[in-house]
Amino acid sequence: MATIVILGASSGFGAAAARAFARAGYDIVGVHLDRRGSQPAVDAVLADIAAAGRQAWFFNQNAADDAGRAQIVARIQELCPPGSVKGLLHSLAFGSLAPFVGDRQITRKQMEMTLDVMGSSLIYWAQDLVGSGLLGDGGRIWAMTSAGSHMVWGGYGPVSAAKAVLESACRQLAVELAPRGITTNAILAGVTDTAALRKIPGSDLLLEGALRRNPSGRLTTPEDVADLLVLLASPAARWVNGNVLRVDGGEDIAG
Repeated sequence: MATIVILGASSGFGAAAARAFARAGYDIVGVHLDRRGSQPAVDAVLADIAAAGRQAWFFNQNAADDAGRAQIVARIQELCPPGSVKGLLHSLAFGSLAPFVGDRQITRKQMEMTLDVMGSSLIYWAQDLVGSGLLGDGGRIWAMTSAGSHMVWGGYGPVSAAKAVLESACRQLAVELAPRGITTNAILAGVTDTAALRKIPGSDLLLEGALRRNPSGRLTTPEDVADLLVLLASPAARWVNGNVLRVDGGEDIAG
């Protein structure tokens, strides 16, 4: 039995990864936070996992909530034997978009929430999955970052800071968990047309610029990223650790 835990499993990169891993023979534990109106999208992911012949257990909870995380990890322990979690994907896209200073400037509560959900929550999930024995030798941790971790976009400051925290956490986990046979890498996708991207002010300009620059003549898709994640789950990728891996078809170098 091999299981992948996906935080943010109902849309975008998380949903594509759930489908790809199911087709590759993995069961899926998905954590998502959606209102009732988003249930059809969740149902579609679940149906595709079932069509691939795999099991899925989805939890509609805040992945950054300590009590909720503890409940989910306890449930995974009931469902999955020790060492059977082969990967953890952090793909949470819930945070505040606001300037640091000026009209509608970010508040302390919004800033701390964004840093927690999109950054440091990775640490707590890693602690619990490793500490419970679910994620062990041969395990993989991946976190979705963005070019905004080191670039400035209008209103993106809180999420940019969270992505920088996320990359720092990946580096630290890569070193601390290497003796346990667990690797950690951040995944930096090219500009991808997702619901999360559409919330960024000026997203149309980001999409147009990326399409113009990309030598492959198209935008990055969630499926491009999902395919890489499946490859990275292979034992052959055991020596890939502590990196920020670009998945963009050459978009960055052509910029």
